[in-house]
Amino acid sequence: MGCNSCGTSTNGVPAGCNSNGSCGTGGCNKLSVFDWLANVKLPDGQQPFDIAEIRFKNSRKEYFKNVNSLSLNVGDVVAVEAGSGYDVGVVSLTGELVKLQLKKRNVPLDSEEFKKIYRIAKQTDLDKWKEARELEVPTMYKARTIALRLGLEMKLSDVEYQGDKTKATFYYTADARVDFRELIKVLAEEFRVRVEMRQIGARQEASRLGGIGSCGRELCCSTWLTDFRTVNTSAARYQQLSLNALKLAGQCGKLKCCLNYELDSYVDALKEFPDMDGKKLQTKKGDAFLQKTDIFRRMMWFSYRGEPGVFVPMKVEDVHEVLAANAKGELPEALKATVRVTQTVTAVEPEPSFENVVGQDSLTRFDQKKSQKFKQRSGKGKPSGDQQKQNKPQQKQGQKQTQQRQGQQEPRQQRPVQGQGGQQNSQGQKRNDNPSRQPRPQQNQQSGQTPSPNQGQPQKPRPQNNAPRDQQQKNSKQQPRPQNRPPRPQGNGGQNNKGSANEGNA
Repeated sequence: MGCNSCGTSTNGVPAGCNSNGSCGTGGCNKLSVFDWLANVKLPDGQQPFDIAEIRFKNSRKEYFKNVNSLSLNVGDVVAVEAGSGYDVGVVSLTGELVKLQLKKRNVPLDSEEFKKIYRIAKQTDLDKWKEARELEVPTMYKARTIALRLGLEMKLSDVEYQGDKTKATFYYTADARVDFRELIKVLAEEFRVRVEMRQIGARQEASRLGGIGSCGRELCCSTWLTDFRTVNTSAARYQQLSLNALKLAGQCGKLKCCLNYELDSYVDALKEFPDMDGKKLQTKKGDAFLQKTDIFRRMMWFSYRGEPGVFVPMKVEDVHEVLAANAKGELPEALKATVRVTQTVTAVEPEPSFENVVGQDSLTRFDQKKSQKFKQRSGKGKPSGDQQKQNKPQQKQGQKQTQQRQGQQEPRQQRPVQGQGGQQNSQGQKRNDNPSRQPRPQQNQQSGQTPSPNQGQPQKPRPQNNAPRDQQQKNSKQQPRPQNRPPRPQGNGGQNNKGSANEGNA
C-alpha cells in the first residue's frame, strides 16, 4: 500500500513520488522492515506469534495483540484499540521478527499493556480515516495562527488525527517551557475534538518530516534510525574534522548523527598514537612540534620553530623512540624522516573540444551584458577600438574644416601674448620680431583675393602691421589692454583712474 500522498494513476502506478513505488527505503513507507522469515513455515503444532507491529502516521509504531487470531499480512489496514474510541493503522511486521523488535525495545513478551486488534478495517472505517487525514494540514495552519495570536513561543510541526476523528495530537517544538492551557481550550472549541499536546525534539521533528541529507540520500532518522544518541563536538575532533557548524549540522540544526558511526574506529586507532598535548620532541637542532597526524597511514608530521614550512614525516614507532630518549635525557642530532613521501606527477591530458552539433544554447546566454556608457552622436553604441582609430583622422579633418569656416565668417579675437613674438602695438597689431620668418600673405580687403599659390584654400584674416618701427619699439614696452576685458571702473566726474594717463600717452 502506498503512502497517502501518492495517488494512483489509471495504470495502477503511484503518481505522487515519481519512483513508481520503489523508493530508496524499499517502499513508500518510513522505517519499513523486510520480513526475511515470511516464506519460512513454522514447525507442526506451533502457533504464530500473536503480537503484531502496527504503523501509524509517519514513523510512529506500536504493538498490539491479536486476540481474535486474525490472519494478518504486512500492509493490511486494521482497527485497533485506543484510549477512547478506536484508531486505524497499517500492519508493518508480523511473526517471529516482532519478538526481536520487542527485545530491542526492552518490552516483556508477557506484558498486559498490549492493546487489542479489533478487526480488519471496513469501508466505513477507511472513509472516516481518509477524511481525518485530509483535515490534518488545514488544522495545523489554523493552530499556528492561534498560537501566534496568543504569543506562545512554540512551533507546531505536525498534527495527527485519530482514525475515528475524535482526537487530535499536536506535535510541537519549543526551547523553553510553554504554558499552553489557554491554547488547548481555544483549539478544542475551534475543532470540536479532544486535544493532546506532545513536545518532541529537533531530531524527532526531522524524522517525522523527512528530507534529503547533504550526502544525497534520505535522512537516516526517517528511514532506519530509531534511537537518537547525543552527538558531541569531540566526535568531530577525534575524526580531525573542521569545527564548521554549517557542515557538521544536519536538517534538524543539530550535529549529524552519522558522526557517531565511525567514532569507535577512530578512538581505537588513536590509542596507538602518543599524546602530544603540550609535548614536543627535543633534539640538538631544536624543539620540534606536531603539525599533522594521519590516522590511517599511522604517520605524524613535525616541524622546527625556525622552519615552519618544512615538515618531517615520521612513523608512530619512531616517535615513541624519540620520546623515550628524551625521557632519559638523551637528545638526538635531528629528526630523520623515516617515511619517504613521493609525489607522483601525472601527465595532464588535453581536454577534448566539443562542437555544438545538437543546437544547444550557450552557457553565457544569461550573463548580463556590459552597459554602453559612451554613445555616439548618432545614438548608436560605442564603436570598437579599430573603428575609433579609423575615425580619428576623419574627425580631425572635420574639425579643421569647421575652424576654417568659422575663420571666414568671424575674425579671430586678439589676445595679448607675452614673449618675443607676442607683443602688439597701440593699434592692436602683432609685431613680427623674427626676421627669418616670412610673413604670411595678407588678404586684399578690397578685392578679397589672396596672392598665395594655394588660392583655393581659405585663409584666416590676420591684422596688418603698418605702424613705423620706432613706434612699434616704443609701444612694445607697454602692455595693451585686451579687447575682451571689461572696462575699469570710472572715477568722479566720469574720468578714468591712473591707467587713463598711460592710455593717453599711447
